[in-house]
Amino acid sequence: MNEKVKYWIDLAEYDFETAKAMFDTKRYLYVGFMCHQTIEKCLKAVIAKTGDFPPKIHNLIELSKRAALYHMFSDEQKDFMMDLNPLNIESRYPSYVEKINTILTETRCAEILSKTKGLLEWIETKL
Repeated sequence: MNEKVKYWIDLAEYDFETAKAMFDTKRYLYVGFMCHQTIEKCLKAVIAKTGDFPPKIHNLIELSKRAALYHMFSDEQKDFMMDLNPLNIESRYPSYVEKINTILTETRCAEILSKTKGLLEWIETKL
């Protein structure tokens, strides 16, 4: 694995560990945010593998298309990325925090962590 790919994978795995720590401390808003970051950085690793510099965007669907993986995802994986997408940007703005906090329950965050782990592992197999 080249250094650029390793850089992005290391960040993705670090972010996933952070998501788990946020779950353990019941900081559910940040579970969603860090799971988004995990998948974003893993997709950027795939893009880096091609020799391209990953774009400075956060949209998981667009990143997965640029990584040439979108067509390989199952419908469930695509739906999950659509669920994760707003957790990156919207979680930073006060007008959305209350809304997102009602959605990100302990049960929902456990599901998000599980799906993030599965998607992270699936994407890593493409490296």
